[in-house]
Amino acid sequence: MRTDFVFEFPRPTMPNVVYIGGFQCKPSKPLPPDLEEFVQGSGEHGVVVMSLGTLVKGLPSEITSEIAGGFAQLPQRVIWRHLGERPHNLGNNTLLVKWLPQNDLLGHPKTRAFVAHGGTNGIYEAIYHAVPVVGIPLLFDQFENMLRLKMRGAAKVLDVTKLDSQGFSAAVREVLEQTSYRDNMQRLSRLHKDQPVQPQDSALFWIEYVMRHKGAAHLRTDSYKMPWYSYHSLDVMGFLLAVVLAVGGAVVLIIRYLCSKLCRRQKSKHE
Repeated sequence: MRTDFVFEFPRPTMPNVVYIGGFQCKPSKPLPPDLEEFVQGSGEHGVVVMSLGTLVKGLPSEITSEIAGGFAQLPQRVIWRHLGERPHNLGNNTLLVKWLPQNDLLGHPKTRAFVAHGGTNGIYEAIYHAVPVVGIPLLFDQFENMLRLKMRGAAKVLDVTKLDSQGFSAAVREVLEQTSYRDNMQRLSRLHKDQPVQPQDSALFWIEYVMRHKGAAHLRTDSYKMPWYSYHSLDVMGFLLAVVLAVGGAVVLIIRYLCSKLCRRQKSKHE
């Protein structure tokens, strides 16, 4: 499972479940020359990286205009992966790109914040590189992912349906200026990296382990051996239903017997 309990809430699991959250994370590589020049030109303010993943091709123009207006109010430079129509109010500090090396940008020392939709890959890369997040969840598991990160004090979450330039700018400034966001993310990063075996190595070991031991049946619960009706407790429910029907039928028969007996007694008295 692509989960790490640094990020996930604790829960009990069986021995055949292995957690490999953040297995795709790795140290950053040098940026392409044009991006490196843009990043270095940010000075002491640094840069903000924004990406909403690959599933969402583009937000409505009304929302992108609010985001662009919010970015224009920041002293930081912004690298924004944007595929839609170019916002008319785009600030001079914002660079629009169709693709960006997300892991390498998050690992750059001048990156100050990550504006993201809350996808699992982006969340773990942000944790790995200790970059606080401004979340704009859009669909699927993104809302829960951002909630978990917010509970850790490492993210500020916004509602995309209520987004405006002032509120967006204020949220980004809060994440940039309040040190608690970066401190909390750095703590999560230290916990995430402090493992005896890296997630990818753990995944490879356990895959080969299952192959060597013919499925590793000793790690599986006996519920796999149960027939489907027993697994779903249908036999138990059927037995309980039969008991209820039997008791109910017996009660009905006893009441009918007593009533008929009482009626015969009353009839004999009248005679």
